[in-house]
Amino acid sequence: MRILSILSSLSLIALLLMATGCSSVKPWVKPYERDNLADPVMSLSRHGTADAYMHHVYQARESARGAEGGSGGGCGCN
Repeated sequence: MRILSILSSLSLIALLLMATGCSSVKPWVKPYERDNLADPVMSLSRHGTADAYMHHVYQARESARGAEGGSGGGCGCN
């Protein structure tokens, strides 16, 4: 019984610690810093800049733009 009470108190403490992690969600990236994250170097691919170039070549060859996912702000001004 002693072990059960220790485990339950530890699980309660762990639950309280996990709940406090979600208490203050703020935007960590300032608006003037977002251009750094949108840089092709920051992509998940190993060759971000080369992938962006090949994407452009593919669009020019296929005569289609944005067919495989485009990056636009939603305002229609790509």
